[in-house]
Amino acid sequence: MTTLTVLGALTGAALAGCGGTSPAPAPPPKASAPAAPGKPPTMAPGPAGRTPVFERRPTGGGAADRAAEKVVALTFDADMTADQGPRAASGERFDNPELVALLRRLKVPSTVFMTGRWAEEYPAQAKAIGTDPMFEIANHSYSHYAFSSPCYGLPVVGKAAMAREVERAFSAFRKAGARNVVPYFRFPGGCYDDTALRALAPANVTAVQWDVVSGDAFATDADAVAEQVLDGVRPGSLVVMHCTRSAAPATEAAVRRIVPELRERGYRFVKVSELMEDGAR
Repeated sequence: MTTLTVLGALTGAALAGCGGTSPAPAPPPKASAPAAPGKPPTMAPGPAGRTPVFERRPTGGGAADRAAEKVVALTFDADMTADQGPRAASGERFDNPELVALLRRLKVPSTVFMTGRWAEEYPAQAKAIGTDPMFEIANHSYSHYAFSSPCYGLPVVGKAAMAREVERAFSAFRKAGARNVVPYFRFPGGCYDDTALRALAPANVTAVQWDVVSGDAFATDADAVAEQVLDGVRPGSLVVMHCTRSAAPATEAAVRRIVPELRERGYRFVKVSELMEDGAR
């Protein structure tokens, strides 16, 4: 989330996530098939072992043809705070299975940044996403509390608990039965500082931000969301979106427009793990 996303995102405490238990998807087209089995690419630690941060495929260095390749990663945050259980129990939906089903039908490989609390609330959906080769699950913390302050009103995780927040989320994914889990982490609210980067070093993750904000948080105008994404995407872009019925109701309709229009422009959709290859160690 950046300024356009987070203004609404925190009025309801946190954005909600995605899921779905729809029938098994058709195999993805060959061009979008997962890479050969192996360890997902990660970036080397920064100075003094700080957690590295990835925002977009590098435009300089590496293979020039890959840097200019028209690929884009759509990422979806599955947000749910540790204290939103009562809201879920009362019927609020922190998932969006229709959006996940759409991504399957359109054959769009995607990375879902999931909180541990979301995986506990929707274990069957977490497993469905995490065993589907179309998707990979990345870490969005357990509680969706901030890792630096101020961060749009979010409660703050203490430095000593930061790495534990990440591991607790990974544990929730394993318990749900998810297998396609990658060592990537997205800071709640996109907020971090040097202290957080140092504190997360023991977790051995690469932090993943974005360069294109969809503005889908609490948006009701799907065309406005789509236009913001379409205007911002460049080769190697990483888009932040959300999948929830309660806090990002226009996202599914926006994706219905975004995907065909970007494909018409010659773009190919990839997961973060593929986008990161040129920046990997």
